Amino acid sequence: MAFCFAGIVTAQTKAAVTAKIKTPTVQCEMCKKKIETYLKRYDGVMSVVVNYKKKETTVKYLTDRTDIEQIKTAIANAGYDADDVPANEESYEKLPQCCKKLDDAGGKKP
Repeated sequence: MAFCFAGIVTAQTKAAVTAKIKTPTVQCEMCKKKIETYLKRYDGVMSVVVNYKKKETTVKYLTDRTDIEQIKTAIANAGYDADDVPANEESYEKLPQCCKKLDDAGGKKP
């Protein structure tokens, strides 16, 4: 005697949210690449676009896998300020000179 079980599997998908985060310390294309590469590794992050001219990062993420505070902390752990979360000092010190704050003799030279 054989039994056949048929089940319906449905996937519940949580909402995707797009957030803009102020990243005032991004200076150049290297900063952009570093943040985008770093954040894309995080579970739930769908897309990342860093605009260093506007000093903002736009992140689209799944709310059931991450949240805005984790994303801001990740940016800070990469060495950059993110809204109200200051950069991790150790990570900041490892950034190339061009990615550092103007007060620390970084940024582009005129």
